[in-house]
Amino acid sequence: MLLEIGSMLSIDAGTKVFDKLKNHDKVQYIFHETGRSDDLFDDKQFGEFGEASILTVLVDETNKDEIFTEIFETANLHNSETGIVFTGKQVSEQL
Repeated sequence: MLLEIGSMLSIDAGTKVFDKLKNHDKVQYIFHETGRSDDLFDDKQFGEFGEASILTVLVDETNKDEIFTEIFETANLHNSETGIVFTGKQVSEQL
């Protein structure tokens, strides 16, 4: 069964994660959107707002821990507060 892993990261961290996972053999789908946030990041490129990456990654649930860890480490979340990552719901196999 497919499982969703979501994240909201700084634009730099999100782009690094997307580039690393877009051709990863254990990632079924990856979606990358950008937007602005006024409360999650200290770096504000637009006055009160900072540029953000919103990533949705679909993986087989047997690979969720490995891909979650890759997102966490690539975004450097263990050393800085550049975003959040979470495991979401199971999704239908047929997309």
